[in-house]
Amino acid sequence: MEKLRIEYETDSALMARAKALSGAADDAAARLYEGGLDFTGWVNYAARFPEAELSRIEKTAAEIAGKCDALVVIGIGGSYLGARAALSFIDREDSKSPGVWPEAFFAGFNLSGTYHQRLLRELRNRELCVIVISKSGGTLEPSAAFAVFKGLLIEKYGREEACRRIYAVTDAKSGKLKAEADQNGYESFVLPSDIGGRYSVLSPVGLLPIAAAGIDIRQMLAGAAGAEAPELRAFAKEFACVRAALEQEKVVETFAYFDPSVEDFAGWAQQLFGESEGKDGRGALPVAVSFSRDLHSLGQFFQDGRQIFYETMLFVENPTLDITIQNEDAADVSGRSYSEFNRAVLEGVTRAHRAAQIPIIRVLIPQNSAYAFGQLVYVFELCCAVTGLLMGVNPFDQPGVEAYKKGMLEYLAAAK
Repeated sequence: MEKLRIEYETDSALMARAKALSGAADDAAARLYEGGLDFTGWVNYAARFPEAELSRIEKTAAEIAGKCDALVVIGIGGSYLGARAALSFIDREDSKSPGVWPEAFFAGFNLSGTYHQRLLRELRNRELCVIVISKSGGTLEPSAAFAVFKGLLIEKYGREEACRRIYAVTDAKSGKLKAEADQNGYESFVLPSDIGGRYSVLSPVGLLPIAAAGIDIRQMLAGAAGAEAPELRAFAKEFACVRAALEQEKVVETFAYFDPSVEDFAGWAQQLFGESEGKDGRGALPVAVSFSRDLHSLGQFFQDGRQIFYETMLFVENPTLDITIQNEDAADVSGRSYSEFNRAVLEGVTRAHRAAQIPIIRVLIPQNSAYAFGQLVYVFELCCAVTGLLMGVNPFDQPGVEAYKKGMLEYLAAAK
């Protein structure tokens, strides 16, 4: 299998500062692997994923496929971003399980009545199943969506059959969703207590909806386990050192993707890095941008604007599909492929932005496979955790998230 590659287009002084952090990064990685930190159950989890649990996920996914042609995945943040990223990214036939699989739809990640009403209208006459993902079951966005779609299931199938079409991923022992799942007999899977939501895509949180959409999750786990190879571990550590050095002088990190299949992965990366590192007045704001599209709207700022940012470019080297243009009336593009043009954008913007002294990290993804996705996820998770520790923040908590929830609940209570 081809491996992920990471290249740096930065000045030598920055790389020297990053190299000076290497010893501290080794210590940070050792802390992760020693298991003394809270919420580090994701470390090396892919390589030791319980076979019985993996087989049960695959069996349940096949059961879901036998019942429905549309699958509603309900969750917010880490409860849905990883699965959505995987389903957008993976498009190779050799990464898919044989058979006919349901189309996946996502709900409960916003509070738009328009979005959910349109989704209801679209799905009302489809054969449906629901996967609801929530550790507590009390978060407003997924709770509201679950109430809506559970109501639709009961309306279509009756309560008993509706309960057979609901699958839950939640806490092992406590919480509103856990209690409801036990009471109604929903097929349930556990989000391990030592894995936080944004690091959970390689747990049942991500694996169940990904498998239910027909992706070969064993290949994905194999890619993540393969990222434990010394070369990729070294990549992740160096990536962390460079990012930690850049965080001392830049306040924005742009995740530039060149193919729409990577858009949702960039969204997952925004949460991973923003929620892990944005604490105590530290961290760079992660922002996803699409190249070449956004070069026609933000390109002027990138080139000549205030240099508050560095770039992490996400480029798929061998996309699954391509078009070679054959048109004698368009001699300037005839005989050339979209992949060639996209590569030209990567190289052109690299040259132009380096000339403007913008630091660039290039993440070169071999292909749109399940294996490559697993590898990419784990390298980013490891990089993020090490970067946070190098910055002196806890990369596994999110105290600031509770502030908006408190204000929202106070308003709802007063309004009621």
